[in-house]
This record gives sequence, structure tokens and C-alpha cells, in this order.
Amino acid sequence: MVSCNDDDDNNVEPFVEEDRTEQQEKDNDSLVTYLSSHYYNSSFFETGTDYKYTDIVIDELLEGETVPEGHTLLMDAVETRNTTYLDVDYEYYVLNLYQGDGESPYFTDVISVRYEGSSINDALQGELEPFDSSPIPAFFNLQTNGTTSTVIEAWQLVMPTFNASSNYSIDGNGNVNFMNPGLGIMFVPSGLAYFSGTNTGSSYDNLMFKFELLKFEIEDHDEDGVPSYLEDLNNDLDVTDDDTDGNGFPDFVDVDDDGDGILTINEISQNSYTINTNEGEVEPMLADNEYVSGRFEEDGIITLNTVVLIDSNNDGLPDYLDADIAVDYNN
Repeated sequence: MVSCNDDDDNNVEPFVEEDRTEQQEKDNDSLVTYLSSHYYNSSFFETGTDYKYTDIVIDELLEGETVPEGHTLLMDAVETRNTTYLDVDYEYYVLNLYQGDGESPYFTDVISVRYEGSSINDALQGELEPFDSSPIPAFFNLQTNGTTSTVIEAWQLVMPTFNASSNYSIDGNGNVNFMNPGLGIMFVPSGLAYFSGTNTGSSYDNLMFKFELLKFEIEDHDEDGVPSYLEDLNNDLDVTDDDTDGNGFPDFVDVDDDGDGILTINEISQNSYTINTNEGEVEPMLADNEYVSGRFEEDGIITLNTVVLIDSNNDGLPDYLDADIAVDYNN
């Protein structure tokens, strides 16, 4: 026999997402409360190099206590940053403990990091367990092409402001040791994280990430020879709204950006340079229309790949974006 459920059993309240502007105000209050009531071991980072995210120790400043010598209140050390995301103005906070001695990634690149993520909401309730961490190098796409996973908005904003390690060595056990990577902490509101999602176990979670930026790879999502960072034509740090030929495919995933029938990779030229720093060689001065598309270094040997954006009629618009110029330079 099948019985019918009482209608009242189906009266489930529909989920209504919080207003982003209102939630940001609440989130910022929580972030400021946390930063104003916790301190870190600042003196540890005044000497030495090759710091790890596990070297960062944060403690709560209890009522009536003063910040111990050799430590600094987080609120006095962080940089306040601002951004507009989904039409909402956000504040977030970054503690730069070491800039890093290498190059910095672009917002579209693939990065390798070690990190630990914690809930600030939980920390304010006395719960200190991280919700995620990776003590070994983990790779992340700062920008998805629609088929790959990606990171929260805060990571795309913060990681390009740090530099990766300057070099690495491999010990006798095969372990890779990165030299002087960027090291920091980001304190971010839920709106720049998972917002109403429950990835951390609860919605509207303000998050803290300790991280080491180890290395990065310049990404070319559509493999058209033009790195994805160059496909942000309006310089708004968003490659999804740049569609030169209006075909519905943003340039960073369009192999013929101007729709003239000539593939983008055939309307550019590419160079590769090898620089032996062990012999005192220095990197070449690039032309005005030449950009780095890849950089690899091992044992003092740098391989530098570049793309030249040809502008045959000198009108300021590269041929691969100019539908009136349809020249295949590879044939």
C-alpha cells in the first residue's frame, strides 16, 4: 500500500540567498573583529628566509591582555584592499610576510601553492581547525575555461600581487625545495569566497588562507599563441567579457579572435630565447609588441618564450584582432 504524505510535510521553506551588499557589511564587521582581537609572531619574519606557512602562528588577544613583545596585532599589520565584484563593493585584507623573489603570476595563470584555509566565523567561536590544507604543492587554475575547476575570487585577486619562488633545488630524496616563495595571509569576506555555498561546512563563511606561492605557469586557455592575460582587452581583470568578433566565445577561448578565417596563431609570430645566467647572460629587451608567453628556469638556464603581436598596417590594432587584415604568416 502507498500512503499519501500530508501536505504540511512538503511545506519546505525555499532557499533565499542573502543580499550581497547587506552580507558584506556583516562580513566586514566579523573580519575587523577578528583582526582586532588576534595577533601573530611578527618577529619571526624579521630575519631569515625560506619561510613556510606553518611558521605563521596566530593567537587570540584575550580581554585585559596586551600584545606580547615580538608579536603584532593583525589589524595593525594588514593592508586593506578594495574591489567591486558582482556589482558590490568589497573590502578584504592581506598580510604580506614575504613578497617572494621570483616573478608574479597573472590573474589567468596556473599556480602552485602550499596553503591552509580556516573559517574566521568558526575562529570567533573558538574553533580553530582548518577546513582545508595542502602541505605539498597543489596546482590551481586562477581562471577557468568553462571545463576546468577554478578558485574563489579572492585568490584571483591576491595571488598575482605576490611573487613566486626564485628557484628550486631537489635533494637526495627527490624532495623539491623552493627558494624564497611569496608568503602571506588573506582575510576575505564570504562574497569573495563561497558566499551561500557550503564548501567549508556553512554558508556565508569568512575565510583566512595562509599560503606560499611556489611557482606558476602562464596559461593560454585556447592554445592560440596569445597568453590569456593578453586577452583581457579592456583591462578589467575579466577575460570573459572580451569578444572581438561577437561570436559568443570570449577571445581567451576563441582560436580565431577576429573571425576573419585566419587562425589567431597564424596571425602572430613567436620567439624563444635561451639565457645562460651562469655565463653572465641577461634577458633580452623585448620589442614594444612582444610579450612573454612562457618562462622556464633550471640550473641557471632560462628559456623565455614570447609572442609578437604583428600590426602590419600600424593602426594600433594587432592583425589577429583586425578583421580587415587576413594574412597567414605561417604559410
